[in-house]
Amino acid sequence: MIAMLRTLLTMIALLVSTFFFATILIVAALVGVPNRPGSIYDMAPRMWSRTILWVAGVRVRMHGLDRLAADGTFIFICNHVSLFDILALVGWLPRNNFVAKAELFRIPVFGHGMRVLGTVPIERENQKAAFGAYDIATARIQGGTSVVVFPEGTRGTEYAIRRFKKGPFVLAIKSGAPIVPVVVYGTIEILPKGRLLMHPGIIDVYVLDQVPTQGLAYDDRDALAQTVHDRMQVVMNDLYLNR
Repeated sequence: MIAMLRTLLTMIALLVSTFFFATILIVAALVGVPNRPGSIYDMAPRMWSRTILWVAGVRVRMHGLDRLAADGTFIFICNHVSLFDILALVGWLPRNNFVAKAELFRIPVFGHGMRVLGTVPIERENQKAAFGAYDIATARIQGGTSVVVFPEGTRGTEYAIRRFKKGPFVLAIKSGAPIVPVVVYGTIEILPKGRLLMHPGIIDVYVLDQVPTQGLAYDDRDALAQTVHDRMQVVMNDLYLNR
């Protein structure tokens, strides 16, 4: 009963805060408020995320965020097992744009708000369109904004790091931006894939050492993907799976 009530309250918070903050962003864009670091375009998503997590009874613990230069531009490569991964990353990672599935942009108000923020839509079933999305993401990076990518694609059902798609690593090589592997743990216990009932809990987000991409060529994409995958799997194994 308590879990059902918590879930209902969280859903209400999601709907209300999404409408509220997306409307603020849309209005800000209409009146010409510039999208600069520290502006409403950074503050609104962070407040949106933290509001929902607070209502849900979820606490986020960040590890290694001090590894990042305040003015750096990065490609954050993250594992993905729950919708709460997104909330944790939005709420605490520095200024960024997400690469998100195109279907989300069809949601009224929310989709428009995502466009205002510069979220990059990707059609995962269409390889040609997907690489076009990474061209857009490259432009975002070259403009000084970090990008967040889930290279596993869809959400998984366990914490083991799944096989990576190559597109994000082609993006990294093309842009020359360093990759920052990010390991998220704790979200399956809060809301696993395929479930509606959520539970309060703690999300741990580990920001790992950067993987440089300067000087790499297209043919290096597989080795780069494997390097990042292995680093993330080692952390996941050491911290949780081998206990």
